[in-house]
Order: sequence, then structure tokens, then C-alpha cells
Amino acid sequence: RSETGTKQKNFLGNICRSPIAEAVFQKMVTDAGTVDKWFIDSGATSDWNTGSSPDSRGLACLRSHGIETSHRARQVTKEDFMNFEYILCMDDSNMSELKRKAKSVSNYSAKIELLGSYDPQKQLIIKDPYYGSQEDFETVYEQCVRCCKVFLENNS
Repeated sequence: RSETGTKQKNFLGNICRSPIAEAVFQKMVTDAGTVDKWFIDSGATSDWNTGSSPDSRGLACLRSHGIETSHRARQVTKEDFMNFEYILCMDDSNMSELKRKAKSVSNYSAKIELLGSYDPQKQLIIKDPYYGSQEDFETVYEQCVRCCKVFLENNS
């Protein structure tokens, strides 16, 4: 874990949206040659899928764009609110839960924001594709690319 640079995090079950965002952002900073300035991880607000691989449809979507990930689902910890500069979430429910958890950490430093707040197309919420189709995973991927690109531009 790098102690310097900016850090990003995304969050719910940690098998659909957030692993896609994590992998997309990891590829962007790798391609930009700035990977050493970042520690990128994703976590869940629940413990439902701890240790699980990302959803196979999400993995297929990433692979179709030339991106691989070895991510395993984990739950957000109290330390995350101190160790990450940014915690970026996908929807209002996750944001509320993260802010509730953050209150149990004295003097936490992480900025908790919606990843969609960086979307140039102004789609604030990144909808969970779990009960949807492969197209829904592609939509999540496209949103994550747009949002991560702007986030990176704003924090480089």
C-alpha cells in the first residue's frame, strides 16, 4: 500500500459495479504511467459476497474491452475511511450507508462521493446490473469509463 498519492474506492456486494470501476481505473492509471501514485481497491457495504470473484457477466464485459481483474470481494473497514482519500460509490443507498459507517470513525479523512458526480453525461447513479442483462453490464462499464476519466483528469 502506497502512503503517497491519491486513493480511490468504490462500494454494496462488491461483485458487479465496483469491481468494474476498480479495473477500469486501474487500467487508466496504468496506461497513463501514474499507477505508482494510486492505491485502488473496491469494497462492499455488506458481507454477502466476501471472497467471491466478480460476477461472470462483469468479467466478460471487462475482457471484451481488454481488461482483466483478479479482484475478490471484501467488506469496507473502518480503516478504509482513514486510508483512502476518496471513497466513490454508485448510488444514494451506498452513500447513506458509507456516511453512516464513517460516523463511527473519529476524524475520518475520506471524501465520500458518488462516482456518477464525475459523469459528463450527468448520469449521477450507476445502476446495479445484477438482475439485468449483459447490456446492463456494458452500460455500467461505459459509465465507469466516463466517470473515471473525469475523476483522473481532476486529480492528476
